Amino acid sequence: MSPLSAARAALLVYAVGAAVLVAQLVRRCLGGFLEPVFQPQPDRVAIVTGGTDGIGLATAKHLARLRMRVVIAANNETKAQEVVRQIKEETLNDKVEFLYCDLSSLRSVRDFVQKFKGKKIPLHVLINNAGVMMVPERKTKDGFEEHFGLNYLGHFLLTYLLLDTLKKSGSPGHSARVVTVSSATHYVGQLNLDDLQGRRGYSPHGAYAQSKLALVLFTYHLQHLLDAQGSHVTANAVDPGVVNTDLYQHVFWGTRLVKKMTGWLLFKTPQEGAWTSIYAAVTPELEGLGGRYLYNEKETSSLKVTYDRKLQQELWDQSCHMAGVPDISQGAILE
Repeated sequence: MSPLSAARAALLVYAVGAAVLVAQLVRRCLGGFLEPVFQPQPDRVAIVTGGTDGIGLATAKHLARLRMRVVIAANNETKAQEVVRQIKEETLNDKVEFLYCDLSSLRSVRDFVQKFKGKKIPLHVLINNAGVMMVPERKTKDGFEEHFGLNYLGHFLLTYLLLDTLKKSGSPGHSARVVTVSSATHYVGQLNLDDLQGRRGYSPHGAYAQSKLALVLFTYHLQHLLDAQGSHVTANAVDPGVVNTDLYQHVFWGTRLVKKMTGWLLFKTPQEGAWTSIYAAVTPELEGLGGRYLYNEKETSSLKVTYDRKLQQELWDQSCHMAGVPDISQGAILE
């Protein structure tokens, strides 16, 4: 990527962020963000990736309050164990636990799935939440560009390997659900199938936007496959908005200054940012409905190119190859 293209990618990402912040300010002035209310879910099991911080932590805590059994997938065991203790104490729900999962390592993802399946429990909700944002150029343990490898490919493999459990857990009128956290930056993302790892030139903004775009394409293609099989599993993508979390270490210094001075007003809190994920995970309104892009607990349109079935298939094919798994969209679908 040329310096001019990298600058353009950064400008577009910050422009999208600014537009979202203005919209959030207007909404806050008109009454704010109202917490959705749902019935308890005592018989359901959820996995939340990145459940030790920010949106993931708020999501895990809310699901625990709904009496769900919550498995936090994270890569910091010391922090995760403390988070589990806090959630149990605050929610009075003892069915909260931690399993180690480093999404930047495909081996670690496989180990996590093996340990989870060893528990012999169902899985009703998988929330693909963890991620990095605009980090300097660096690679995962498998040699993938970190945004693509962690934000996207790690979640692709995690979902793929858990599909059989999700299918067995879903039933008519009580579908299992895959909820994948994308971002408004996907609207300015470009998917370069010939250079998904940014080897021709790296832009942290472009790489981040591409990973979030890939997650939407993946979600839609997954739903097509699930529909073709008649599975009682749905897949939806969610947009949390611009949220006041710890993911901003590598953004432009001016953005960090705005966040520090006006975050209380312009940015969503982690709890507010989690509400769309929670909505997608439990609302009766989405029973049996997948292939949606949700923002502020409402369905909205994603970038036009995300509906391109050919592009969805091409990304899926490459993802299967990179993750080292059979392409289940060829021949017998999701058997």
